[in-house]
Amino acid sequence: MAGFQKKRQFLNTPKFPGGSEAFKAFIAENVQYPQTALAAGVEGSVVVEYDILDTGEVKNAHILKGLGHGCDEEALRVIGLLQFERVKNRGLRVKMTTKTSINFKLPAGIRYTYSEAAVKAPDTAEEPKPVVYEYTINL
Repeated sequence: MAGFQKKRQFLNTPKFPGGSEAFKAFIAENVQYPQTALAAGVEGSVVVEYDILDTGEVKNAHILKGLGHGCDEEALRVIGLLQFERVKNRGLRVKMTTKTSINFKLPAGIRYTYSEAAVKAPDTAEEPKPVVYEYTINL
């Protein structure tokens, strides 16, 4: 096909330094699983929508689909840490709106709890406390 030219992009869009692989690595390194979500066994995805200014700053981040249990707040915190490359568009100031899905997946392993029933001694008025054992088997 002679004469085929690559289509030129009219506007430059902000890019994360290092590309999409670096973006994924940044998210994975900075996300901390909330303790309340761990305790409740919550996992899934949080979708965050945000604006990227021509300076590379992230603004107006908000949750489109949340999980609760601290995951939404953690996703907003990590998105707020992002810094994109500056762009120049022939003197125009451009704002780009995008979405990112942040996955919260429980660590691999089988976790179970075993409780022994507490037996009340006849000569004490104190309520007995059950004995609880927790085990995590890492796969």
